[in-house]
Amino acid sequence: MLQPCPWGKVKWDDDEVITIGQLAGYIGVSIKTVRVYHDKGLLPEPDRDASGYRRYGANDAVDLIKIRTLAEAGVPLARIRYLRAAGEEEFRQALGEIDGELDARIRSLQETQGRLRRLAAGRLVPLPGKVVAHLEDLARWGFTPRWVDLQRDLWILVFATHPDRATTLFHEQAEILADPTLRWLFLGYDHAHDLDADDPRLEDLARRIAEANRERYGPDERPGLDTGSEIPALIQSRVNASSPAWERLDSLIRAQLDA
Repeated sequence: MLQPCPWGKVKWDDDEVITIGQLAGYIGVSIKTVRVYHDKGLLPEPDRDASGYRRYGANDAVDLIKIRTLAEAGVPLARIRYLRAAGEEEFRQALGEIDGELDARIRSLQETQGRLRRLAAGRLVPLPGKVVAHLEDLARWGFTPRWVDLQRDLWILVFATHPDRATTLFHEQAEILADPTLRWLFLGYDHAHDLDADDPRLEDLARRIAEANRERYGPDERPGLDTGSEIPALIQSRVNASSPAWERLDSLIRAQLDA
């Protein structure tokens, strides 16, 4: 029978047996879960008594606690079955490995939590201070809030996906915008957002941008990400999707550069 332990818990007498429902309730799992463990060979299924019910003892409860603890740690059931048959030393070593895996998962979850908190605060990733200062310069130079927000999101994407190249690309961009003549072209690009896609001013702007590009780089390609990266196309597709005029401008610039 159930007897109170000195510290207020309960224990089974050695000969005490309980039903599968009681076992599941005491350990904090469902009856279905216990049956799954039976089917997977993790927990031996006891014989039925004279009434046709399966009865479980204290050893079954201890075994179920071990299985539940391993399962909650993310250990696959197949590995749990293997560990249940392992020797004491091998079992202890495996527990150490699982503990290390949990540490790694905890660190990963903490990093994810940090990203979620930055997202809630409006910061997907912490941009370098020089990028933040550059974004402030854009606003001071007359770029629209829409353009500043777009640039922030694009630099977030580049720094998150290509941290090895992001700084070089940023310095290149910052150098271009430090030139008042080239900055004027970018301002023209920004303010072209609300033009009609067939506005003739787009052709003139595209020509001047293409000429400035050739003058700066000559026959060489401008700095970019790895050849196999999809990020540049992803960035440009987002820019184009925000404005029919920007989409046509991109097409006109490409045509000018390919001519």
